[in-house]
Amino acid sequence: MQLSLLARGLGALSGGADPDISLLTADSRQAKPGALFAALPGSRADGASFAADAAAKGAAAILCREDAAISSNLPVLRSAEPRHALAVMAARFYGAQPEHLVAVTGTAGKTSIATFTRQIWERTGHVAASIGTTGVVSPALTTEGSLTTPDPVALAELMASLAKSGVTHAAMEASSHGLDQHRLDGMRLAAAAFTNLGHDHLDYHPDAESYFQAKMRLFTALLPKGAPAVINADDAWSGRAIEVATGTSARVMTVGRKGDYLRLKRLEHERSRQIAEVEVEGEFHRVVLPLAGGFQMANALVAAGLAIATGVPPRDALHALESLKGASGRLELAGNTRAGVPVFVDYAHKPEALENVIASVRPFTTGRVVVVFGCGGDRDRAKRPMMGEIATRLADVVIVTDDNPRSEDPALIRAAIMAAAPGAREIGDRRAAIRAAIADSASGDTVIVAGKGHETGQKIGEVTHPFSDHEEVRAAIAELAQ
Repeated sequence: MQLSLLARGLGALSGGADPDISLLTADSRQAKPGALFAALPGSRADGASFAADAAAKGAAAILCREDAAISSNLPVLRSAEPRHALAVMAARFYGAQPEHLVAVTGTAGKTSIATFTRQIWERTGHVAASIGTTGVVSPALTTEGSLTTPDPVALAELMASLAKSGVTHAAMEASSHGLDQHRLDGMRLAAAAFTNLGHDHLDYHPDAESYFQAKMRLFTALLPKGAPAVINADDAWSGRAIEVATGTSARVMTVGRKGDYLRLKRLEHERSRQIAEVEVEGEFHRVVLPLAGGFQMANALVAAGLAIATGVPPRDALHALESLKGASGRLELAGNTRAGVPVFVDYAHKPEALENVIASVRPFTTGRVVVVFGCGGDRDRAKRPMMGEIATRLADVVIVTDDNPRSEDPALIRAAIMAAAPGAREIGDRRAAIRAAIADSASGDTVIVAGKGHETGQKIGEVTHPFSDHEEVRAAIAELAQ
């Protein structure tokens, strides 16, 4: 595609030539003839310093910020916000996207909501996909993921691939990092959703307000005017989110106990399912959700709202909830001991998420709630004592262990948790901690192994070692049965 067409309206283009662009990249090592190199400012290095390297490799043009110190014979596009420009250019370059594309933001629940929305669409006859933390799932493509929201070039390429494979409906997660870094700015959204806001990513965002505002870019910058905004009405930040979405002229659809569109009137908890009464448009529907945990019902209602917002009849959307399968590592039953103790694996690695998952198993636990968890290294340190306090306040038995210590000393991470976790037991080896929790459990108890969920590796230093909570739980149960 010609550079002038890609760059239209995105900044000042100099250099005279109008080359044909065959590749977009923000990595100078990938530059080659026909490439446009995006010299983006970064936290560790400024991409402008690699512009000469990209040119030496044959790059055809350069994208940079307006004041970047770049002197080149190549055409240069100077943009006030080069990350936004790259995202829009990527969308223009790859072109096709699923016709009904939705995005969900919030601290917890994004993966489940994207997964549930895909399943509702599939149950109602649509070719659908979900994109997020656990990867991409579609009829033609299934991959494991590493980022909640991919970089804009990879995302645009993925969307084009999905559309060309016949996917008409796609649900994706929108992380605060992805929104703040303009990764979704080229996406053509049909609807958007907000779940909740808790303590997370304050190692990246300066404070909770900045974190919230980054989330709200989904409504203020990306959602077309008049498009549906599905909002969980039961969170402490819901009122603010509703105000923001209303202010952008979105068609606000609230869901939950306080919802105006999908109102949860009644909810009964059982060990492996929930029975709800949901009111929509004056009609009452009985919904049997085959998943445990009140937060799963909240996620399911947001997903139903997104499906309805994209054309699924309300009755069909709610009926589809009765066949949902949980997202990998989200209060997922990994096994039962010989004594009948259920052992759940959950991705909870944030204070509110840990609180929700413990509270969710309490209604069907006649004995003790046993929790194994830790905190990741090189991440928000303030949540460590918060999670220790929550675990010891809500659970009966707490084992503090390691969870992706990365470059930090794992003993210091555990110490920060233990300082606010009186009575907790410290077992640094995660494998040993899981075995201890299961071996000490008795009939009536419930065991939760929290923090890693779907992950299949333990990050220690610069090395990711194979490790799956699911596999360790099954192995521990098998050993106990011998």
